[in-house]
Amino acid sequence: MTTYSDVPLMIDGAWTKGAMGRTIPVINPATEEVIGQVAHAEKADLDRALEAADKAFKTWRKVSPFDRYKILRKAADLLRQRVDEIATLMTMEQGKPLAEAKMETLGAADTIDWMAEEGRRTYGRIVPPRFDNVYQLVIKEPVGPVAAFTPWNFPINQVVRKASAAIATGCTIIVKGPEDTPASCAQLIKAYTDAGVPQGVVQLVYGIPSEISEYLIPHPIIKKVTFTGSTAVGKQLAALAGAHMKRVTMELGGHSPAIVFEDADLDQAVTLLGGAKFRNAGQVCVSPTRFLVHEKLYPQFVEKFTAYAKTVKVGNGLDADTKMGPLVAERRLHAVDSFVSDAIAKGAKIQTGGQRKGNKGYFYEPTVMTDVPLDAKIMNDEPFGPVVPITPFKDFDSVMAEANRLPWGLAAYAYTKSQKTMQAVGAGLESGMVTINHLGLALPEVPFGGVKDSGYGSEGGTEALESYLNTKFVSTMQM
Repeated sequence: MTTYSDVPLMIDGAWTKGAMGRTIPVINPATEEVIGQVAHAEKADLDRALEAADKAFKTWRKVSPFDRYKILRKAADLLRQRVDEIATLMTMEQGKPLAEAKMETLGAADTIDWMAEEGRRTYGRIVPPRFDNVYQLVIKEPVGPVAAFTPWNFPINQVVRKASAAIATGCTIIVKGPEDTPASCAQLIKAYTDAGVPQGVVQLVYGIPSEISEYLIPHPIIKKVTFTGSTAVGKQLAALAGAHMKRVTMELGGHSPAIVFEDADLDQAVTLLGGAKFRNAGQVCVSPTRFLVHEKLYPQFVEKFTAYAKTVKVGNGLDADTKMGPLVAERRLHAVDSFVSDAIAKGAKIQTGGQRKGNKGYFYEPTVMTDVPLDAKIMNDEPFGPVVPITPFKDFDSVMAEANRLPWGLAAYAYTKSQKTMQAVGAGLESGMVTINHLGLALPEVPFGGVKDSGYGSEGGTEALESYLNTKFVSTMQM
């Protein structure tokens, strides 16, 4: 039986307490019980991590891509071997159903494999010269030590993209892990170190997020910053990084439109959108959040989707029949409730759900709302919870205007049988990612990132590795 242990820091190849021995409690969101403690990093710990990352970079950058590849592939295999233990820890601290936690862990192993393979292919090129005896070379070099800031909703999947890209390209990395969900994140780091990643190449710290970011980002040792989280915090960190000319990747918030056109396969749309919406209790950056349904299909869609929501079994993620676990913390319970209360006050109708489930654990009912006005908070701010506003639309132009109305542009969904509409939607949506008639996002080999207030840069595909590499041009003339 898996037991939850206190989570230390990883600095310079050693698991360690913080310099002052301070800790932060970890709470099981299904039971509200404290299940462990996570070490709290001090500035002295960050200095040690910075020194180790700087020292390790000098040698790790010279290790061949093939040798880095072999270590990473071993780390992926270790994740697969340990999936049951890791997934249980994740469910205990984060709440998601065990099946989702296993899927996340195994998906992370696939991401490591892909990054390892792609790291062997960071090709430069030869540019044809204008003159005889001149050789023009374009060379790719690792950018240097990286500071990574990762969220609690996917405690392995968000870290693995950053850390694997850094390691594969010859960078070193300091990960500021999520304090709500530290153990599963630590298990990923352990897989890297157990696989043979040298000391100092990957470090893991926890603490007060603002203090850590304000110290690491301006530090001269750090050459790149990567952050996944809210738009508000992302803008602050991007501004801080910009003041010090640090390269930045930002994967920020969203408010994903899900458009169901008149000719859509109704049952397919309900099933796929229902699965996507209630996965991880709606705590997903690419979760569909504004359901826009053609007026002719609207009554049927509302009826079928409401019925779907009522079938979602809510409970402890460790229970075999649970389909949706709790929200991660009490603060999220209050936040989601505020969205629902605001919508009701403005005239919205609750079709199902609309309140906390039970009085122990941070459970919230799968909620479906109709007649939600545009000035309701949920139509303008990311809800990050299991709440669905469904709105009818009349024609293509009006629904595209609504889909593009907000400042975010991370993900978008559409359902239609018309090839013409598919092409128009793909071209017209102001979003970094668009998936039509299926759930096709977040695979290791495809780009993952947004536009507008949803950030910039990619954490998937070949683009993910590019941001960890400097491009150097070398021109020589043979004498």
